[in-house]
Order: sequence, then structure tokens, then C-alpha cells
Amino acid sequence: MEATHDADLSEVLLAQVREALAAGTPRHVQGGGSKARCGRPVDAPPLDVRGHRGIVSYDPSELVVTVRAGTPLAALEATLEAHGQMLAFEPPHYAADATVGGTTAAGLSGPRRPWAGSVRDFVLGCRVITGHGRHLRFGGQVMKNVAGYDVSRLMAGSHGCLGVVTEVSFKVLPRPRASASLRLEMSRETALRKFAEWGRQPLPISAACHDGVAALLRLEGGEGSVDAARRQLGGEALPDAFWTALRDHALPFFADPRPLWRLSAPAHRCPAALPGDALVDWGGAQVWLASDAGADAVRAAAVAAGGHADCFTPGAAASPLHPLPEALARHHRQLKAQLDPHRIFNPGRMYEWL
Repeated sequence: MEATHDADLSEVLLAQVREALAAGTPRHVQGGGSKARCGRPVDAPPLDVRGHRGIVSYDPSELVVTVRAGTPLAALEATLEAHGQMLAFEPPHYAADATVGGTTAAGLSGPRRPWAGSVRDFVLGCRVITGHGRHLRFGGQVMKNVAGYDVSRLMAGSHGCLGVVTEVSFKVLPRPRASASLRLEMSRETALRKFAEWGRQPLPISAACHDGVAALLRLEGGEGSVDAARRQLGGEALPDAFWTALRDHALPFFADPRPLWRLSAPAHRCPAALPGDALVDWGGAQVWLASDAGADAVRAAAVAAGGHADCFTPGAAASPLHPLPEALARHHRQLKAQLDPHRIFNPGRMYEWL
């Protein structure tokens, strides 16, 4: 058993929440701010969790790590890597000061997501300071079926609107024994057909994108299976660092000054081409679009493909997150009323009305 205890500030954070409740003053729950562009700005004094950091427990043999929310994501990943393990959902950093709490709250996953799962799939449990001024534990360190809402997983993608996540337990996985990345020049249409074809074959693909010119693949698994797939697919070798750059928006594509959109739809229904430049990820299920097209046009294309579109450029869209159908919006309001009845945490962060 390993444990590091950098700083446990849970009582300090709880006191700050109770003060905010007593005064009726909303607070902006934040970590490193690396995901600040993912949603609306919050006009409220900060509640900074960065000082609440450290790995609480880590048992590599059990594939479980419990970590405080302010812990730098890079520090957690370095610890896991030292034991040959990883966060399989490949969370984006976007900046050096990304934290575990922000990673959970943003709910974003990297190139491996369709093959491994999302943030929510790997959250086993968490501790949360609720809008009632209580510090509660949800879930645990093992997978369990529970009745009703799994609150710990609701925190993934909640953007800090439901409570202050102070601690998260993740399931971790062994790092693959072998890896190879390939570049195969082909059109976007051909690549989408090939992605679907390859997905029906026993190929160890763990990432697939199209950069406008070529299909880019990552193979991971045992040495034999990776070598066999590499010979079958052909193409040119691609540096593995490409996937980290894609994950963290460090590719030249993301330097485009036009508004950046993220369109998500079923892989077999990739949204129609729109004005601008596109980078297709997740085997066709996610499209990054740099475009001056209006929000209505972008979202109409996403909806036509059975998906949705979020804007990652602050101020470029009145609602950065895709508007919700009324039935789903009603569920969001009910959850907010249950967990944060006084609207203390990140009001308006996801939607103006939430």
C-alpha cells in the first residue's frame, strides 16, 4: 500500500462552503483552470481546491487509486506510470496545471475513449461537499450496482455544478505491452469506411483519426498482435507523441483562430462537412471543427447526425454547451435542486438557467 498526504484541506473547504451558504453567496469551484473554456464563465468568488492534494491510497495489485481533487493530473499519471499503469480514458490536460478534480468535472476523454471508456466509466467513488453543507462519500473502491442515481458518476461532466468533489477513486489499467502508430494517406470518406471495416476485425486499434489528409491509427496490445496488425495495415510510421498532442490540443490544427467546435455523433453517422477545417477523432464519433459557421448551422449538422455540438471558444456561442431537450433539462434542474438547492456551486456554468 502506498499513500502520500500532501495536504488534506477538506475541513477548510467545508467551512468555506458553509460560510457561502450562510451568506447566500455563490462560489466558483475551480482547480487549475485548464478547462475554463469548456462552459460559461462564472461570476462568483473562487473556491480553490488546488491546495487539497495528494494520493490517499494506491494499491497497484487492486487496480484502484484514490486521490484528492487538487492533485495535479500529471503527478497522478507519473505515479501510475511508475507502476506500469494508466488512466485508460486518456484525459486531456490542456495545460500543465490540470487537476484531478477538473478532469472529473469536465468529463472529457482522449483518443482511447471509444475503445476503453469515458471518465465516468472509471469513477468508482468520490467524496463530495454538497449544497447542504455536508461532506459525503458516494460509491466505493469496487464496482457496485446501486439503486437510483450513481452520484459519484454524476460528478463526471457536472462542471462543478452539483458539489465540490474533494476525492475520487479511479479504476486504473495496465499500460499496453506494445504500441505502434501508423499514417495511411486517404480521403476522409475512405477513412470513415475503413474505420468501420477495421472495427469489425480483431485489430488492436486504440485510436483512429483523420487529419484532413490521412488516416492516423494507434495499435496497442501484445507484441505479436501489434506487429501482425502493422503488417496487415501497412502505411508509414507515426510518432506516438502525436496522440498526446491531439489529446492536449497541441497540434497546429488547434492554433486556428476561428471558433473551435466539438461535434459528437455515432461513428457511422459522422456529421456532414461544414465550412472550415475538420479533424475527425474517435473513429468518426468526434469531430473537431475550426469554422466561422454560425452556431445554428453547426448544431443542425450535429443533430442531423444524431449528436450534439459544443463550442470550445469563449464568447463564440451564446450557449457553449449544446442546448438540452426540455425533458433532459428537467432532470438537470431536479438534480441541482437535490444536491445544490441554494445554487451555491458554479451557477450558470453549464447553462444560464442551471
